[in-house]
Amino acid sequence: MPKMKTKSGAKKRFKMTASGRVVAAQAGKRHGMIKRSTKFIRQARGTTTLSAPDAKIVKSYMPYAR
Repeated sequence: MPKMKTKSGAKKRFKMTASGRVVAAQAGKRHGMIKRSTKFIRQARGTTTLSAPDAKIVKSYMPYAR
């Protein structure tokens, strides 16, 4: 059998932690900051871990990530 391929978009956007959780950038910060509250912008800094249902989908895109 040939090797399964990792989705290129997923490997650029997500990272796996040592415990197997999926880390991603915060959503909603690409554009339109003027209409967002200062509190939202401040709280959406950095990265966050995905919820279990979302992480399950992302893990299917990355078959060899642990």
